[in-house]
Amino acid sequence: MSLTTAKPENWYSRLIKNEQVEDYSLRYAPAAFRRWSPAIVASAGLGASAALFPFAISAVLTNASGSANALIGNLIAVFFCVVTGIPIARDIAKYNLDMDLLTRGAGFGYLGSTITSLIYATFTFIYFAFEGSIMGQGLSGTFGIPLWFSYAIVAVVIIPMVTFGMSFLAKFQAWSWPIWAALLALPAAYVAGLGHHSTAAWFGYGGLSGKPSAGGLINISSIGLAAAALMSLLAQIGEQADYVRFMPDGSAAPRGALKFWTFMSGPGWALVFLVTFTLGSYLASYAAPHIGAASNEPFQTFVYIYDRFLPHWLGLTCAFFLVVVAQAKINVTNAYSGSLSWSNFFSRILHRHYGRFTWLLLQIGIGLVLMEASVFKEMAALLGFYSNVAVAWITAVFADLTINRKLLKIGPSWIEFRRGYLYDFNPVGFGSMIIASALSIAAYFGAFGPLLAAYSPFVSVLVALIATPAIAILTKGKYYLKRTPEQNVASTSRGTLTCSVCASDFEAFDSVHCPFHKGSVCSLCCTIESSCGDLCKA
Repeated sequence: MSLTTAKPENWYSRLIKNEQVEDYSLRYAPAAFRRWSPAIVASAGLGASAALFPFAISAVLTNASGSANALIGNLIAVFFCVVTGIPIARDIAKYNLDMDLLTRGAGFGYLGSTITSLIYATFTFIYFAFEGSIMGQGLSGTFGIPLWFSYAIVAVVIIPMVTFGMSFLAKFQAWSWPIWAALLALPAAYVAGLGHHSTAAWFGYGGLSGKPSAGGLINISSIGLAAAALMSLLAQIGEQADYVRFMPDGSAAPRGALKFWTFMSGPGWALVFLVTFTLGSYLASYAAPHIGAASNEPFQTFVYIYDRFLPHWLGLTCAFFLVVVAQAKINVTNAYSGSLSWSNFFSRILHRHYGRFTWLLLQIGIGLVLMEASVFKEMAALLGFYSNVAVAWITAVFADLTINRKLLKIGPSWIEFRRGYLYDFNPVGFGSMIIASALSIAAYFGAFGPLLAAYSPFVSVLVALIATPAIAILTKGKYYLKRTPEQNVASTSRGTLTCSVCASDFEAFDSVHCPFHKGSVCSLCCTIESSCGDLCKA
């Protein structure tokens, strides 16, 4: 199947073939496109850290089970986010692939990773709905318009911001950082300096019930429930990868700077989350005794605090702009990453490439439906369930990159992502994820007792860490490569090859030798080819 047609191209055909719009959504990101400095890439990637979601989820968890339990649960989740994110970010930057392409080669196979694309897409539209709800609450609280209409507005305004991908996002994230920092620092400084809210009062806050959870201030089940909800954030490394893949080659930047900014734009987001979650818990414990459950909404908390030291009209304005800037920074990332994930998923299912813009509209539509369904009210419960599957996926990839490849030396020395060289399914990662997810979900519903029900995502971690190397040893790494590529992505060659289908030039890393077309074919044309019968793998 060809990407070209004899008919004149319409505006949409030109749009989806414009890589400034597509951002190489189904491809390796070539060196010519990766023109940003490591610091600029990290600035764009850390845009997710500006979200007010940490303030919302910290308030929900703090009000439900007390400050101490929420903070300990957060420390546990952040630890796992950083540890699993380091090798993933390293290989994303090294091979310039997004999370889906990495997952293909890291033990899941060409079609096996379609399931993880769906898991990842689910992550992005769930968080798009959460973050959009926060912005909608700010819009309605400021202007008094119906909440359903506010949700529609905040969904639609994201579309033009995301259409031009990294080219726009890098600029937007860079200039909006100072505004975000100033609007957040003012209320935090007031509470810490003049609000008469001591750390003792904060740590002693037992939640909206007015008393600590049963069993004392520290409760093991409450910690588990908080950690379980936050463990869903392991999948955030997928959104970070959508930016990390644009890191320049090692020769284009100092090695130390490249490593530092790769860490910051990858797992480094979790360290920022640690700070914002902690601050959110502190502010919620200050505001909740005065405004009750409304403190679960960041906008209401910030309005209450701003009103302590500013005229109401000015405090309302500051809270509104804080919500708008923070939520725009994160929801452009949620929409952008979701569009990439849907592109990967449907290109393999339908053998057609409809363009990232098409799936951007789908992403926005699903997010809007969830907002209108008031998904914000079920935040902790929804994330607690979702964690079971997301954690199994990320842990399996982590185990493949670290245990299988580094320690056991099983699997190729590079990450192979091209259809023509991969098995459809690799039981190493795909099988491990299925087993870990099944046992974790069973634990979530109480099959192994109440304690493991609270800690069910950690069942995923343990099972995936054991099953991934075990299956690799049992299969002797047979299912990593269907055939050996003529040139792998670990090669230092930067030559280009002309695709036999679309007649465009692509780096050798992004091309595959095709016996059906009797020449070199780019990875995208290979993906959407439906009539070859996988001749190259026969």
